Amino acid sequence: MPSSTFLRITTAAALLLCAGTAAQAQTTAPNRFIADSLDSYVQRGMRLWNIPGLAVVVVKDGQVVTQKGFGVREVGKAAPVDAQTLFMIASNTKLFTGTALAKLDGEKKISLDDRVTKYLPDFRLYDTISTRLVTVRDLMSHHLGFKTFQGDFTFFKSNLERADIVRRMRLMQPTREFRKDYGYCNAGFVTAGEIIPAATGGTSWESYVQQNLLQPLGMSRTFVSSVEFAKQPNIAAAYSNTFGPLAKVQFDNWDNMGPCASMASNVTDLAHWLRFQLDSGRYEGRQVLPWAALRKTRDANTIITSRKSATLPMHFVSYALGTETADYNGRQIFWHTGGASGQVSNVCFVPEANLGLAVLTNNDNQSFFEALRYQILDSYLGVPYVDRSAQALARRRAGELAAGPDPTLALAARVAKKTKAPLPLKAYVGEFENPLFGRIQVTQKGKQLLVAIPNHPGLTATLDYMDGQEFRATYSDLVFGVLPAKFEIENGQVKNLELRVNDYVEQDPYVFVKR
Repeated sequence: MPSSTFLRITTAAALLLCAGTAAQAQTTAPNRFIADSLDSYVQRGMRLWNIPGLAVVVVKDGQVVTQKGFGVREVGKAAPVDAQTLFMIASNTKLFTGTALAKLDGEKKISLDDRVTKYLPDFRLYDTISTRLVTVRDLMSHHLGFKTFQGDFTFFKSNLERADIVRRMRLMQPTREFRKDYGYCNAGFVTAGEIIPAATGGTSWESYVQQNLLQPLGMSRTFVSSVEFAKQPNIAAAYSNTFGPLAKVQFDNWDNMGPCASMASNVTDLAHWLRFQLDSGRYEGRQVLPWAALRKTRDANTIITSRKSATLPMHFVSYALGTETADYNGRQIFWHTGGASGQVSNVCFVPEANLGLAVLTNNDNQSFFEALRYQILDSYLGVPYVDRSAQALARRRAGELAAGPDPTLALAARVAKKTKAPLPLKAYVGEFENPLFGRIQVTQKGKQLLVAIPNHPGLTATLDYMDGQEFRATYSDLVFGVLPAKFEIENGQVKNLELRVNDYVEQDPYVFVKR
């Protein structure tokens, strides 16, 4: 071999060796943001966003880099949030459901591309063509043709059982094309969860997730039931300042919709989940889930957007089986957020960087839980520093200015005029029905009307007359909102009642016909 050739080869080898050593040093060196700035950044963000308590975990190269709590579990009490403090993770439940079904797919007990009617013969969507085509994968891909959150006013916080939710999906009229547009559908995941007992001879979603995921991963303080979560010690109380000053709110009971949102966890347990995700389905040296099965949870099924973000180094976002996936400064990231009354969270992992993180918080009216995710991603993935919290806060304030005064104040002003309703209040009294939702009862209570909602135990709405045919509806659980309600009158008789709820429960109104 000529000496010059040998020199080129050995020089290239040396350069590769140096590059590898530098890359290893870069991987294993402490992250300056985490080491020097995380605590002050979080504490400042909590003050700016009015967050009582927060927990965060970062996993890098198979090790927990940081795992800690900030603030307090409950306002006015000294008990701190720590790494064991439980929060509802809400829609971060969805990836557990998607992973459970991917496991069944890998074991040939189902196929993700099987038609739903193979396992649930009575399942129907609104139209027969979609019913004939819809697959297990479709149920979890948010492209059934529904608007985001469609049906949730009917199902959320209701006493409807899962079988009834599945059955009522045939009454949900789509507004978009099947398999074309993204529309976030919680009921789809409820239905997907019901395939588990159908395919396993009766093992419930709860038991399957517990036995096949939580136990093998040592997630002993993760709960599949929101009711069981609320009974535990060391839990973060739930808060919101959506409707005024920061106030404690009730925990949501998601158990009837379990496969889409009922789980609760802490950052200690979520570190196990992240290590499992980053080690291709292995945990503590054991293959808990074959890589071929885990990979299917990450395959893109629905395009959310293919447009470059104006503020983040992202160009594409799609939805897989319980996780969103996108590019981020040249790396593929996976994440999901979770929102329950008074608590919001996110879980994110970047296999190409061997990086994972989770953020749990107990104020639902803030974007810091996402800003912190991006700040940590920036610090590890080479993005020049931008204060993501300040960026999000500026967008929020701009949005508030553009929105103008609080619309509830305008409703209150209309009520304060004390205009007389066109019909005696007793004319509005009666039973009303919506095909999807079911029946409600309107009664008179002094100078107000009261709406009783049997499918939602304890939920009522007070109706105060404003003007025209509109009343102000004030729900007893303010997560549903303070919004206009409209009666339709025909030939001097009340024909129907249109009710709305907050957009983050459901976007479109419901029309209830008087019986």
